[in-house]
Amino acid sequence: MPKSDGTRDTIREMPELPDITAYLSALEARILGQKLEQVRLASFTLLRTAQPPLESVNGRVVRELRRIGKRIAIGVEGDLWLVLHLMIAGRLHWKPAGAKLGARNALAAFDFASGSLVLTEAGSKRRASLYVLAGEEALRAVDPGGIDVMACDLAAFRAALTAEDRTLKRALTDPRLVSGIGNAYSDEILHAAQLSPVTLTHRLSDEEWKRLFEATQETLHLWIERLRVEMGDGFPEKVTAFRKEMAVHGKFGQHCPRCGEKIQRIRYADNETDYCARCQTGGKLLADRGLSRLLKQDWPRTLDELEALKRR
Repeated sequence: MPKSDGTRDTIREMPELPDITAYLSALEARILGQKLEQVRLASFTLLRTAQPPLESVNGRVVRELRRIGKRIAIGVEGDLWLVLHLMIAGRLHWKPAGAKLGARNALAAFDFASGSLVLTEAGSKRRASLYVLAGEEALRAVDPGGIDVMACDLAAFRAALTAEDRTLKRALTDPRLVSGIGNAYSDEILHAAQLSPVTLTHRLSDEEWKRLFEATQETLHLWIERLRVEMGDGFPEKVTAFRKEMAVHGKFGQHCPRCGEKIQRIRYADNETDYCARCQTGGKLLADRGLSRLLKQDWPRTLDELEALKRR
């Protein structure tokens, strides 16, 4: 499991909206208006479509770049699109033109006269994907359909998240409801809004909806700008969901920057939700599936009970 001191170098999470925005900004400066000379594959399992053939994009000029949820779409002449989904361990790198694909984790290279965009994927599991699509209809088919929270109003935001009665954490990270938000930034948003991750969407008051909407836009704006400044004129090579400036995500056991209380977590499968009980849940500890099942009635319900348990 991840360490409790915030060190997550070996743990990866899927790039989210601010990260994808950083990639697109860097790519716009490098490949927009440039001819894609060829695409080279080192792993043919990466390509998930047969038609149009991959070779059909060779020699075409890049006309447009888009974010589709957590995907990157590169549009070339002839209304053809290369759509990349990095998944958890996929990352992009800008290399000198003709960069070799000798490394074990290198999956593909997109060659331009000015350099090569190289896709890598850490680990042994190959989850990243590349689609070659023709036309807007095909492009819409790979869009999960979530609302763009950076371009909507409060009413549209609330309507999207109340389409189903879900917990706030589940609603914010469901790509069918909200576009581009995942585990990391949902933690940061909920901490900024001072709302519990397990509160049901149908139970929020008008004031809480306003707070959540503002926190969502402000948190994403903040991180888009931070990553832009960090990147400068370079390429985003350190794409990670665990950053020292984050308030709660990846900070289990560390102190909340707002109230000073220690950050708590809920663990499930390979994921976890990090939160401040003092700021977000009125001091109530949320049940961790594994530990609460083990401790049963001894599971502490509040921060005070947790401190008493530690003193035993």
